[in-house]
Parts: sequence; C-alpha cells; structure tokens
Amino acid sequence: MRMAERPDAGEVLRRVSLFAGRPVRTSPIAGGLSHHIWRVDAGGRSYLLRVLDPAVSAAGLGIPPAQEIENTIRAAESGAGARVIEVLTDVPALVLEFLPGRTLHADDVRTPAAVDRIAAACRRLHAGPAFANDFDILAKRRELLDICARHGLRVPDGYHDHESTVDAIGTALQHGPQQTRPCHNDLLAENFIDLAGDVRIVDYQLSGNNDPAFELGDIAAEADFDPDRTAALATAYYGTETNPALVARVRLNLILSNVTWTLWFSVHHGLLRAPGSTFDYWREAADKWARATRDLDAPELGRLIDAAAGRTATPL
Repeated sequence: MRMAERPDAGEVLRRVSLFAGRPVRTSPIAGGLSHHIWRVDAGGRSYLLRVLDPAVSAAGLGIPPAQEIENTIRAAESGAGARVIEVLTDVPALVLEFLPGRTLHADDVRTPAAVDRIAAACRRLHAGPAFANDFDILAKRRELLDICARHGLRVPDGYHDHESTVDAIGTALQHGPQQTRPCHNDLLAENFIDLAGDVRIVDYQLSGNNDPAFELGDIAAEADFDPDRTAALATAYYGTETNPALVARVRLNLILSNVTWTLWFSVHHGLLRAPGSTFDYWREAADKWARATRDLDAPELGRLIDAAAGRTATPL
C-alpha cells in the first residue's frame, strides 16, 4: 500500500468549470500530512484545490473520500468551514474558497483569547448539519491496532502495557447520555485559520459525528494544554453547563487523543511514508506516546476517571 504520486494540478483544474478557458496560477501548500493541496489564483481571486488520496482512508488514516467531501460541504453550511466551489467526485477533489487568514500554531492556541475564539468556532461547527458518518475514538484505536497487527507494524515500546488503563477510561466515558455533534476530530492548531479574529476550521479528513468532549480534548492534546488551560477550554465551550464531570471527560479524551494518534503516525510511518518525505512520522508517534504515558501514569488519573464516571463531584 502506498500513497499516489502527487497529481498534476493543471490537469485537475482543466476539469473545473470555473476555470475553463482562464489562465490560472498554482502553488503547492506545504503542511498537509496526507492529501495534496494547492493555492489557485485566477481572475484576481484565490481558491484552494484539495485532491484526496484514497490510499489514506484505505490505510485507516481518514474517512472515505465521498464522506470527507460531504462533510466538508456540511461544515461550510455551518459557517465554520470554507465554502465549497466545485467537487470532482471521480478524482476525487474539491475546489474551496481560499481563506486569507493566518494559520495558527500551538503557541497561538494556548492564549486565553484564542481559547475563547476556538470554543466559539467549535460551537458553530457542532450546531451545523450532521455529518455523513459517525466517529468514535476508541473504535478508531481498535481499528488502528488491528492494522498494526495485520501488517506487523512497529508501535512504541510499552504501548500494550497500558491496555487495562485505556479500557478503564473508555468505561468511565460511557457514563451518562452523550449527544453527538458534527465534529472535526483532528484539531491540531494548523487546522485553524484566524480571519481577523474569526476562527475557521479546515481539513475534514477524520470528521464525523462524535462527543464534543473529544473535540475539546483533542485540541488540548495537540497543543499540549496543561490541566488549567484544558479546564478553561471546557468552560469556554460549555459555559454555565461546565461541571467537574465534563472537565474530567475532556481531560480523559485528551489522553485518548494521544493514545490513538500515536497509532495513526505508526501506521503512516509503516504503510504510507513517501520516499523523500522530510516529516518524521515515527518521531511524532513517539512524542505522542510520551505525552500519553505522562498522563496515563499520573497519580490523579483515578480521580479523573471517578469524576467522569459520576462517582465524585470533587472539583478538579
């Protein structure tokens, strides 16, 4: 299994009705870890071309292209995502509006002002149309574990030693009814675009209807939030509904994010690493696992599990 060679952007664009007979200028956008992305300039306006690689979903590293396209359209309807200009389902590819804002980085996401704007962006996405599929982080972890086993892929040392602890977290998170919302599920800082204070969300490769507490925990995991900042994000999102159980739920999902995306990078390293790639997927897997074990081995983990499971109302 391997990723497809980078397609010719010009050949794809010749099939887009918007650009028929018009001169266009393309420039590749770096930073995407899976699909192929270009900025397209034509007629004094800018667009984004996103060509999806089916090998990504085949390896368990994303949802099928048809679902990603549909979810991108629905995210645009919510106002959180970029507007979809045209879809080429057979390529598969999307032409999107180009968001001329600033791509955020982890340090940006950690500021109090950014936490409030990001929570607002998530609420906007979560209030929009339901996505075409569901997503569950524990199911994704089992899927990635199975892929690693079937292909004999390397995982970080000690990964399997924490199975019972991860299971205990999963059991605690089953407490109480949780209404799913259309979630992005992969909100590293670079998937936020700041448009003069209005945060927009891009790249719906792992999107699906999910518990919003995972969305928040994933944001906190990707930017390596400390417990206080994680609680601040939960409060900014939930407002007056915030309570110790919800904060614990977000913090436990932070752990599950690092536990599961460790495997995402292990699979990408083992199955889809492109020749000549400068991104070290294995180092990223090791870094995420180091963060996961820091929290899995923390003395307060039992208290978080009890709070999320409704066994205590002690402030965290």
